[in-house]
Amino acid sequence: MEAAMSAPTVNGVRPSEDAQTHLSRPAPGIIAALFCGYLSVGLPLPVIPLFLHDRLGFNSVVVGLVIGVQFLATVLTRGYAGRLTDQYGGKRSALQGAVISALGGLLYFVAAMPGLSPGVGLAIIVIGRLAAGFGESQFVTGCVSWSIASVGPQRAGMSMSWTGIAMFAALAIGAPIGMWLYQAFGLQAAMLACIVAPVVSAMIAARETSYASPAGERIPFYRVIGQIWREGIGLMLQGVGLSGLTAFASLYFAARNWGNAGLVMTAFGVGFIFVRVVLGSLPDKMSGYRVALWSLVIEALGQAMIWSAPHEIIALAGALVTGLGCALVFPALGVEALKRVSPANRGSAMGAFVAFLDIAYGISGPVAGVIAGQFGFASVYLFGAACALIGAVLAATARSVQS
Repeated sequence: MEAAMSAPTVNGVRPSEDAQTHLSRPAPGIIAALFCGYLSVGLPLPVIPLFLHDRLGFNSVVVGLVIGVQFLATVLTRGYAGRLTDQYGGKRSALQGAVISALGGLLYFVAAMPGLSPGVGLAIIVIGRLAAGFGESQFVTGCVSWSIASVGPQRAGMSMSWTGIAMFAALAIGAPIGMWLYQAFGLQAAMLACIVAPVVSAMIAARETSYASPAGERIPFYRVIGQIWREGIGLMLQGVGLSGLTAFASLYFAARNWGNAGLVMTAFGVGFIFVRVVLGSLPDKMSGYRVALWSLVIEALGQAMIWSAPHEIIALAGALVTGLGCALVFPALGVEALKRVSPANRGSAMGAFVAFLDIAYGISGPVAGVIAGQFGFASVYLFGAACALIGAVLAATARSVQS
């Protein structure tokens, strides 16, 4: 057992960062809590659109707006989540976010009850999406910062690799589980799972040791953004490629009369998880900008393979290569972002950093849709390749600072 487990605690909270001993790997309980809590994001993804369209009778525009409400709530509350984490620690933010996420699931469950009018059901779903976004903001910011605190900034890249695996796995597993529950047992069963998942997460998190936030001056959130914007924009440019895969791969394959579109995200996930497991600590051992540079070049290559693919096997290989490239951009640029802020503001830095990825997913989908309408679905991946190359140039011209 690592030495950190024998370090003294006060009311279950470890002493300041300078005095405490860190774990050699992220605490498994934190990673498990993040996985369970993030299931509440994946579970309703395929279910709520079906509920709104098939049961309540709303059109695709309304469906899109309702789904986007959670993204909006998440982005707008990242600053609060970062301040909460900096002041009270990641555990507090994670637990508070889990409770609010469970409230969002409860509202989904209420909206699914028989006898409600479509308007009332829609209103409850919208409030539930807002609650889920607010909860996700606190939960993810708290868990990511908490995991970094458990290993120390010298292993921040490895920590972010594992938290990313937990979130990606929760999305990949949560969506099909949500659909299965919906088809096998009905809507309320799927919505009930959105309550259970964050509750289980909170139970796991409550047993884990807290880590006190480092002392120091807390600066306003806008100033934190001003310090880490380079890394944030690089992350945002990386997110365009993944957004294109999730939103348009099935349409692209159908337009080319290819089968196996469902394997696109599988191929991406294989590449993504492989690199994170095998090379997850690389950003801690060399310049994060250098890792990000080559990662973004590889992502651009994968996107170009999909764009120019003559056969579906090449497109699937491109999705795999895209996953290989995307895997380390978040931890690599995240390590550099943390170096630009004082220890007392790391929670806010993580909140701001992740917000750039939220923005990427919110903006790139509509932009790629316009591009696809004008130039065809293949052009979405040329756009993704171009964005990745711009990100690579940004990483190549950035300069690291001492942590």
